[in-house]
Amino acid sequence: MTASSYTARRTGFALAAVAGLGFLAACSTAPAPKPEAPPAAAPVSTAKAAEVVLASASASLVSGKLNVRPGADGVYLSGEIGGLTPGSLHAIHIHENGDCSAVDASSAGGHFNPSDDPHGRVGQGAHHGGDMDNINANGEGVAQVNVHAEGVTLGGGAYNDVAGRAVIVHAAGDDYTSQPSGNAGKRVACGIINVTE
Repeated sequence: MTASSYTARRTGFALAAVAGLGFLAACSTAPAPKPEAPPAAAPVSTAKAAEVVLASASASLVSGKLNVRPGADGVYLSGEIGGLTPGSLHAIHIHENGDCSAVDASSAGGHFNPSDDPHGRVGQGAHHGGDMDNINANGEGVAQVNVHAEGVTLGGGAYNDVAGRAVIVHAAGDDYTSQPSGNAGKRVACGIINVTE
């Protein structure tokens, strides 16, 4: 073997080794890390109060005003609703969309259900975040409201935040079992949860 062929052969091995290392380095290079998603809002209430002005829907005469306050386990709604049939029972729910523009309030969408649970009764197993107990109208067609929505927050933008969503009063009471909305009948009033402080 001549000196020049030895040098060429040695150079060939060196080039092959460098190329092999380059190939291995290319194979071992990890893809660039994906940017982290912004952290989700914490599921705690940041607002202290909100109000709901209920206007009639579905050609009813029902209207009212509710105050909304956060609590340790959800939100509490209190106030007065009038124009109901004297002595009647009515469902009241928080719905997913803050939109009362449709004559029948269908624009409010279905019950607010951030945990994708079946419809039920608040405080008694699985239920929608927007499920609340029925309200009763007195002999003058007025209901004094004091209800609770469990597992939701007021303000803060978390997945379970009810701020900006609609409150619906239904024509009939909620049976707490029929899916997806308790067989509560048409929507007779609608209002938006507006944060006030």
